[in-house]
Amino acid sequence: QVTLVESGGGLVQAGASLKLSCVGSERTFSTYAMGWFRQAPGKEREFVAAIGRSGTNKYYAASAKGRFTVSRDNAKNTVYLQMDTLKPEDTAVYFCGATLRGDFHLWYTVAAYDYWGRGTQVTVSS
Repeated sequence: QVTLVESGGGLVQAGASLKLSCVGSERTFSTYAMGWFRQAPGKEREFVAAIGRSGTNKYYAASAKGRFTVSRDNAKNTVYLQMDTLKPEDTAVYFCGATLRGDFHLWYTVAAYDYWGRGTQVTVSS
């Protein structure tokens, strides 16, 4: 059982930056690929970014590419999401997920993840 705890959300103005963190409980954290998803009110949870076990392979949604950067520090059991040039449409609850699935094609899908955090709210005002 892996417990994930997100932090770093908040209320910011458009154009600002935020850095989200997700800390995992397991010593085997490095064996999981990690993903960031977000869910706005009335919408489905959507993929934002994913990172492989070593941190070398990274994948982004089109909406995040060029503005968001995913990274991880396995020594700290932590994955990060640096979000720059935030827009009002980025407003959502952001979740991190952990998956043991090795096929990166699956990392874009909610169903691929074995564990989820409770999320952190990001609100971007115009």
